[in-house]
Amino acid sequence: MELYTPVLALALLAAGFAVFSVIMSAAVGPKRYNRAKLDSYECGIEPTPQPVGGGRFPVKYYITAMLFIVFDIEIIFLYPWAVHFDAMKFFGLVEMVVFIATVFVAYAYVWRRGGLDWD
Repeated sequence: MELYTPVLALALLAAGFAVFSVIMSAAVGPKRYNRAKLDSYECGIEPTPQPVGGGRFPVKYYITAMLFIVFDIEIIFLYPWAVHFDAMKFFGLVEMVVFIATVFVAYAYVWRRGGLDWD
């Protein structure tokens, strides 16, 4: 148990800091709200009217975000391979070629299906 004591202490410190920050920002922060501050910000463009329930975003935004996360995480797997490239020799090369081919097939599929189009 004594091995986990520093981890638990750090977790408690982080949680305490988060709670303290939220409470102090609510207690000390300015409370002068006006319509411009409460309105949503859309890159300097006049905000569009939204329904009372909040409205719906097109699913394409979420799909694009998920695709970015998936391909980003797949590419992260290339870093350990690059660091230990000499130690893995030919097996590591073949394994990474198969992995990159799989990522490329997934990328081509998404591209062909129009998942990367913004129109």
